[in-house]
Amino acid sequence: MSNVKSILISGVGGQGAILISRLLTGGLIKAGYDVKQSEVHGMAQRGGSVTTQVRWGDKVYGPVFGKGQADIMIALEQMEAVRYADFLKPDGVAVINDYKRDSMTTASGLEEYPEGCIEAMKEQFETIVVDADGIARELGNARCMNVVLFGAICDKLGEDGIDWEEIVKETVPQKALDLNVKAFHAGREAAAK
Repeated sequence: MSNVKSILISGVGGQGAILISRLLTGGLIKAGYDVKQSEVHGMAQRGGSVTTQVRWGDKVYGPVFGKGQADIMIALEQMEAVRYADFLKPDGVAVINDYKRDSMTTASGLEEYPEGCIEAMKEQFETIVVDADGIARELGNARCMNVVLFGAICDKLGEDGIDWEEIVKETVPQKALDLNVKAFHAGREAAAK
């Protein structure tokens, strides 16, 4: 029986999905796991979809997994949660930023932003909704919303022996250290409510 666990992180270019995967990977490697990570950037520089996959366990043979295999999904944007929902296991957990960001097609008026994204996810999966954007803005910098979401998923990882705050301190730029530590704790508190 395999003990490999998998996380899918989805967002839009510039939201910080890559930093979340770096934080996860750093902590899991430090804990002694075999860890593999993959990144798909798509049209990231143009506001397109970005996904990363992180897998860990005693022995991981590849970084990529298919539909129905993610234990956890982190979505930095509502529509991205729905777009990649089929990657979650039926008993998987979705952690979603309660945030809408127009894609190129919705911003140009070619399509309407879909309503009910979070409700649709709640019907299918255990879903934790965090206003990571609002929390980050309250902290003074919207760019730390990714670390807010990272904090929100830590208790769902089942890795209590990892000092995730220390991983944040080791990974984020020194000039933004205090802000990101606050963001991490705010996300953890928000998910616990």
